[in-house]
Amino acid sequence: MAVPTVWSYGALRDHAMYFAEHLPIEDAQRRVLMLVNPGLQEPPATVNTLYAGIQILLPGEQAPAHRHTSNAFRFVIEGSGVYTTVAGERVHMNPGDLLMTPGMQWHDHFHPGDDPMMWLDGLDYPLINKLEAGFHDIYADEFQKSESPDDISTRQYIHGRLNPTWLRRDSPNTPVGNYPWAETERALAAIGDDVDGCEHDGVALEYTNPLTGGAVLPTIGCRVHRLKPGFAGRPRRHTPSTIYHVVRGHGSTQVGDRLLEWHPHDVFVVPGWASYQHHNGAADDDAVLFSYSDEPVMRALGLHREESL
Repeated sequence: MAVPTVWSYGALRDHAMYFAEHLPIEDAQRRVLMLVNPGLQEPPATVNTLYAGIQILLPGEQAPAHRHTSNAFRFVIEGSGVYTTVAGERVHMNPGDLLMTPGMQWHDHFHPGDDPMMWLDGLDYPLINKLEAGFHDIYADEFQKSESPDDISTRQYIHGRLNPTWLRRDSPNTPVGNYPWAETERALAAIGDDVDGCEHDGVALEYTNPLTGGAVLPTIGCRVHRLKPGFAGRPRRHTPSTIYHVVRGHGSTQVGDRLLEWHPHDVFVVPGWASYQHHNGAADDDAVLFSYSDEPVMRALGLHREESL
């Protein structure tokens, strides 16, 4: 059973840098620190249906192309210069960006920049493995060739209500390759202090599929939360399990009888049906959280339930 847990980014970064220096990318293909919940060590998972890991790529390195059944995304933590090629489209990565890799799409990573780059990997593979539906393939060549203009999916769809009329998809996956942090921050700034937001989660915005208005992936929902200075959320619980990444700020979350204190870039989890309450104790600074959960699965199966406490 998943238990409330927080991982310190400072410690994770030190470990990632150590392995980056001692484990060649040619041997590893991907260098990822798996965030394994103490209650879910065999098989390893971060919460019951979802996984989180910290991946690092050094300048000049390439991670070869593969694909898998699991849906995935990358939330960029630090660095610049990396691009990931997904289904033939080069998508560039910058801090705070949310990049999508739907299941069974070929993807690889290349770092022509100057500094180490680190990002949060989110996948639904614990759910896929429980369903015994996992597949994994290696690309015929080491890397994909670019087959479309760079970042074209983002440039076509990022304008919100203005979507291309010549593109129609039946897939439940978002057609957007990258939700840039610049756009996310612009959305939060446009709201400003004119609304109080949700009494539980602050000013919470959901990343959506522009063609359906639903979640970005059929198994994973992603949100960003602004907790205003002094925010003390009303406690509640719900059946979806949630993984949080601290974009900026300091605060704490009471999960059941455990207090999780968090700092910039830490990762923490709220297991399903565990009561939680967010706090931003700062008098003059926002706290911003990125979260992802299995809410789309719970809703699709008719298992979503929540209550205020």
